Amino acid sequence: MSHAFDAASAGPEPERAAARPRLPGPLAAIDAAMGGLNRLILLLGGVALVAACLVLSYSVVIRYVLKVPTEWQDETAVFLIVGATFLSAAGVQARRGHVAIEALTGLLSPRVNRLRLLLADVVSLGFVAFFAWKSWTLLHEAWVDGQISQSTWGPPLWIPYSLMALGMTLLALQFLLQIAEAVARGPEAAGFADPKVGLGPDLERAKQHDKTESAR
Repeated sequence: MSHAFDAASAGPEPERAAARPRLPGPLAAIDAAMGGLNRLILLLGGVALVAACLVLSYSVVIRYVLKVPTEWQDETAVFLIVGATFLSAAGVQARRGHVAIEALTGLLSPRVNRLRLLLADVVSLGFVAFFAWKSWTLLHEAWVDGQISQSTWGPPLWIPYSLMALGMTLLALQFLLQIAEAVARGPEAAGFADPKVGLGPDLERAKQHDKTESAR
């Protein structure tokens, strides 16, 4: 099992990717817009996590030090964490930052590993698209029925459902872009992380071999 940040740091990856067109035609503009949106969301996600920590710390002080009852802090922190988690999923996927299990990498040839990565993206797209559809369904029901939380504060449930729906929709779009890039340039090229998580050293050696052959 590995993680993208074990394979490559996230800092220089956008600069490397910006040096070459990632996708042809109109898809390049969509990919560039998606990259900018992902960077903004990752920044806001970090701010949201810090805000959640501050809210929970404030709640502890108010409840247990000042002995003042509170009702909004816990759910506010949950909403912030939900937003940071779901909305940043696409940005993490663009860097191949989600956890990857490499149990089969060393047993398969580089060509099969390329197909495996593409197949994993296609299957993941199917799951994420279903998740996004269900989230939009829950959002619609919560909005139409006026559903609220069961807590004494009772915030509307369309807030977390909207964060889930938008985050999964962006993640599905990110998978679509990476699948298109894999078809256009090869599965080992899709995503910013270099070397690619889930491909392993065998595929990296194959890439170096391809470069050597091209140079000849």
